[in-house]
Amino acid sequence: MAHTKSGGSTKLGRESRSKRLGIKRQNTQAVKAGEILIRQRGTKYLAGKNVARAGDDTLYAMKPGVVKFFSKKKIRFDGNHRYATVISVE
Repeated sequence: MAHTKSGGSTKLGRESRSKRLGIKRQNTQAVKAGEILIRQRGTKYLAGKNVARAGDDTLYAMKPGVVKFFSKKKIRFDGNHRYATVISVE
């Protein structure tokens, strides 16, 4: 005996498209102004010199130059430490 009634909606088609997040330009790579460096959700990577953050937390180059990645120690509000990667264009 069937457990579902006849007709009704399909159980397929619920998956959303992948958002293609991640690093788009690597360390020491030349970029033009306006090029996307990183697509992210939240602030896993921080914007450094000549890099701006868009409304969806995407990091992009403000000026042409070479991408530089470096690590920085940040102190959270509760006093704990966090190492964040900062991206700048020089």
